[in-house]
Amino acid sequence: MLKKGDIFTGVISNIVDYGAFVKTNDYDGLIHISEISDKFVRNIHDFLSIGQKVRVQVLDVDEENKQLKLSFKSVNKTRGIKISIPEYEIGFKTLKEAMPYMIQEYDKKNNF
Repeated sequence: MLKKGDIFTGVISNIVDYGAFVKTNDYDGLIHISEISDKFVRNIHDFLSIGQKVRVQVLDVDEENKQLKLSFKSVNKTRGIKISIPEYEIGFKTLKEAMPYMIQEYDKKNNF
């Protein structure tokens, strides 16, 4: 018996426009398209394929109908690389400081 929060391995049995179905011994589960990846999912086939074994987390259980709401992304997170972007001084102050050099270079280039 599965409960909310459980993680298990199942097999993708079908893929439709709105998600992928996972078959387990006792339950039928659905991974909604929004639970496949944190990134935009244009085509589910780019992430999953029929017959593929997947680790999923149970989001909700319907015992009466033996159905599960599942999440693929909560178990299969790909950690992004964090990079720091250098800060640049921008604005008119920087331009004001660079202007004399720019004028001097222009004058040299054009023989003034």
